[in-house]
Amino acid sequence: MDASLAGHVTAGDRSQAVCDRVLELGIASAATTDLGASVEGADLVIMAVPIGAYADVAAAIGAHLKDGAIVTDVGSVKQAVVRDVAPHLPDGVHFVPGHPIAGTEHSGPDAGFAELFRGRWCILTPPPGTNGAAVERVAELWRRVGSTLEIMEPGHHDRVLAITSHLPHLIAYTIVGTATDLEEHLQSEVIRFSASGFRDFTRIAASDPVMWRDIFLNNREAVLEIIQRFTEDLTALQRAIRWGRARPWKPCSPAPAPSAAASSTPSRLDACPLKGRAPASAGLAYAGTSPRAGRRRPYRMSAGPTSRSPAPSPPAPPCASAPRWVGRRGGLPRPRGRRRSPR
Repeated sequence: MDASLAGHVTAGDRSQAVCDRVLELGIASAATTDLGASVEGADLVIMAVPIGAYADVAAAIGAHLKDGAIVTDVGSVKQAVVRDVAPHLPDGVHFVPGHPIAGTEHSGPDAGFAELFRGRWCILTPPPGTNGAAVERVAELWRRVGSTLEIMEPGHHDRVLAITSHLPHLIAYTIVGTATDLEEHLQSEVIRFSASGFRDFTRIAASDPVMWRDIFLNNREAVLEIIQRFTEDLTALQRAIRWGRARPWKPCSPAPAPSAAASSTPSRLDACPLKGRAPASAGLAYAGTSPRAGRRRPYRMSAGPTSRSPAPSPPAPPCASAPRWVGRRGGLPRPRGRRRSPR
């Protein structure tokens, strides 16, 4: 590290091999497996461990921190960090959580390089009441290595990073897992003909799985919310592809008031007609051609009377307020509990 940033640097790691490599590369002045001893007398302590290890590390170093020391970190989740670290820090020690948005798929002492943080964002998430001078000292450290600073509330940080970082990594792991599960002859062709996009996914998925496991589990609520939104959008795109529509359909606008000439038999579709057209008949939500044996067959709602004649084409998807469909493997969806038409 630049002498203008720190006069002495001590590294602490549970692995003696890592400590030896740190000294060999000249990253620190000293290295030890005793975490408590590594922070004694330190003005600034930077925690760089998987999120799941924060509580144990904080408990190991808390009693060895001097009064006025500053503790910060580089974790990708911030609410969990505040929850796990703050209780173990004594009074007089300042805690300034941080997250430099930088790095590669590699980890360990050999993965670092001088330009790693240059031109990258670093987000600080100090809890309410944090000493302002301590926040400024941590911010100046990141400015000196070339980062651009932003201050965020911890919960807001976790929601933002769930979409910009955590979801892309989750998708990358899933895509590579899907490719791995393919038959052997397909695996070789996937590798042979993979484009740059797929290679980017494999690079991202090469990240430390323990680190990302802890990120997903400790940012559970934000990640699950983003996964749900993504799943809904992906489902809409899947339907658009299935129905051959150029754009995914949107929920319909409220229907106009029914006229006196309208059918006297109401249905749940009366309140939400298909966009750009009225329902073909009361109780009919979707009609199309069955892919089996080229037969034409209307698919109807489970509630209300239905027409016995085939519905007009082209088919249109159901509105958001229509009853849910139950998918059928190898064919178009059909409704649950379909009733017979009255004779």
